[in-house]
This record gives sequence, structure tokens and C-alpha cells, in this order.
Amino acid sequence: MSAHVVILAGVCAALHVGKLAPAIAALQASLGLTLLQAGFLLSLVQAAGMLGGLALGAFSDRLGGRRSVLLGLGVLTAASVVGGLSQTVPVLMALRVLEGFGFLLVALPAPGLVRALVPSDKLPAMLGLWGAYMPLGTALVLLLGPLVIEALGWQPWWWLLGVVTGLMALWFARAVPAEVGRAGSRRLSDGLRSTVSSLGPWLVALMFACYSSQWLAVIGFLPTIYTQAGIAPALTGVLTALAAAVNIVGNIMSGRLLQQGAAPRSLLWQGFVTMAVTSVLAFADLDQPPAVRYGAVLLFSAVGGLIPGTLFSMALRVAPAEGAVAATVGWVQQWSSAGQFLGPPLAAALASRVGGWQFTWVFTLAVSGLGVMLAGWLADRLQAQVAAGSDP
Repeated sequence: MSAHVVILAGVCAALHVGKLAPAIAALQASLGLTLLQAGFLLSLVQAAGMLGGLALGAFSDRLGGRRSVLLGLGVLTAASVVGGLSQTVPVLMALRVLEGFGFLLVALPAPGLVRALVPSDKLPAMLGLWGAYMPLGTALVLLLGPLVIEALGWQPWWWLLGVVTGLMALWFARAVPAEVGRAGSRRLSDGLRSTVSSLGPWLVALMFACYSSQWLAVIGFLPTIYTQAGIAPALTGVLTALAAAVNIVGNIMSGRLLQQGAAPRSLLWQGFVTMAVTSVLAFADLDQPPAVRYGAVLLFSAVGGLIPGTLFSMALRVAPAEGAVAATVGWVQQWSSAGQFLGPPLAAALASRVGGWQFTWVFTLAVSGLGVMLAGWLADRLQAQVAAGSDP
């Protein structure tokens, strides 16, 4: 049960990453938000991870996973409550950066906590479940956000999520034993140096960037795309929430397939190739019926979910030392955040330049191709090291 509470804490943190997407229209009306500013607001929550994921991961190893999660939930609570009081875009942007720090303090130590709380034979499946924390949190806010915002406004939406996060912190403190995730004894510099000097963490991190940049760019702008198409806000929320939620299927399946002996390279290739093909079907100007386009978006998210679940398992495997697990996850998160930071503004800039979203597939095809190459490289390296009897 404690491991499930850790996962729920991650879901709660993910609520704050995704809470902006359903509020974009309301923010445009109340604060004069532009489309480009909306792209940066979507991605600014990733600035902390992009600039300091590795350092925060090493700090989390040193602080102790349990205390790190509690601190992160506290930061998210405070930032969301204060954010509901903001009246300008710059203030909201600054608070999004602060929320990024809180999110990382929760997300980085979580895989290590899960590993400490479950038997080793159940770890791949549980990590696959952990990999679903982001799409589950995103789906919840995309489903509930439009209803709350339409009824009460965007500011009460911020306050509500702050209260929920505060309650989650209390539950986590009671459910996760104090002896789990104690502070480490390694110096911060040791974790930093061993992580960045190993090739395995680099390959896993870059693949996560290839995945996260396109997933957030597509899912994050779906409410805007559907609103521009004249779809009612309530239906827009349902369609977008479903597109985010089906990503959970891929994450859970990746854990089960890995536990049954599936090759990580095969799962990663399936994920990246499917995202490339379905993005063409979803966005290219090929006169597809709306149902075909939406079905392609669902497949983009669902099969793409094989990627993060697989990469979380790989991150633990390529960690250079037991005391550098959170640092390795932090390095992976740093590149994942870089992808999420750059993806939405790039997609928005491309759409603004060509006057629509019809060339979004060019961006997703490029990063998927890079992901396929990196997956092959990592698999070859791991096979060579296993044959030589050395660690990744």
C-alpha cells in the first residue's frame, strides 16, 4: 500500500504540470495571454528540471527520498495557493518555475522509494504503474479542469489543487514509514560526477527528451486546437482527457511485458514508430475524417506510453551506483524537462508560421527518428556489457 501512496503523490504532483492546459482560454480572456506565452507557460514548469534535474536528484539522494517528497508537496501547495492570487502573466510564470522545483522533489526520489517498498519480482510492473503518474494526473486535470473553470474561474482551480496537494502531503507522511528513503551518505559531487560520466544515463535521458517533447506538444495543445475548431469546452475536456489517459495503458503494459521478458529495444521502437506514423495521420492535410484523426491521437498516446514505462526501468538499471539512483533519475528528468520545455513552443511557433497545425508531424517525426536510433544504441551497449560481465 505504501508504494501505491508514493505513486499517488506523483500523480498529485503531475496535476500541477497539466493544470494549465484547460485554463489557457480563461487566461487569454482575463490576462491577455498570447499563444506563444501559453506555450511557455505550459513548459516553464519544466525549467527547474531542465536546468537542475541532476543536481536536484543528487540533493534528493542526500536529503532522503521521504523528506524530499514531503518538501516537494509543500512547495506545490504554497505555489498553487499563491498562484491563484496572481494578476499578471510574469508572476504566474515565476510561480510555474517554483512549481517545477516542487514537482521534481516529488518525482525524482519516487522510483527509488518504490524499489525499497516492493519485492524485486514485482518491481518492473510497479515501475510501469509509476510511469503512468504523469498521464493519469494530466488526464484528471484535463477532465475536471474545464468544468471547474467554467463554473468558478481559473483562480479557484489553482486553489483547489493546492488544497488537494496539502492533503496528499499529510497522507504520505502517515503512510510511508520514516525509515524508508533515509538520507544518503555520499557527497553531492559523487552522485553528479558518476552519473554524467556514464553513457547509459545519457542515452536513457535523451530518449526521454525525444518522447516528452512531442507528447506534451500534442496533448498540451489539444484543448486549444479543439476550441479553435469550434468544439464545446466540455467535450474538448473529455476528448483531451481521454487522449492523455490512454497513455496509462502503454505504461502499465510496458511493466508487464518487461516482467515477462520483452526486450526493451523492441518496446521503445514500437513506441517511437507508432508516434511518428500516427502524428502524420492526426495532423497532415490528408482529408481524413475527424474520427480517424482523433483515433490516431489516441494511438499516439497509448502506444507511446510504452516508452516512459520502459525508460524508468532502464534508468534504475543504468544508474552507476546504488546511491546515485535519484541522481540518474534526475538526469533523465532534466532531459525530459528540456524536451517538455522546448516541445510546446516549437510546435506553437511552427503552427503560427504556417497558419495551422498541419505540419506538427514534421516535428514529431524528427524526434521519433532520433529516439529509434538511440534505443538501438543503448540496446547494443547493454548487450555488449552483459557479454563482458560488466555493469551498464
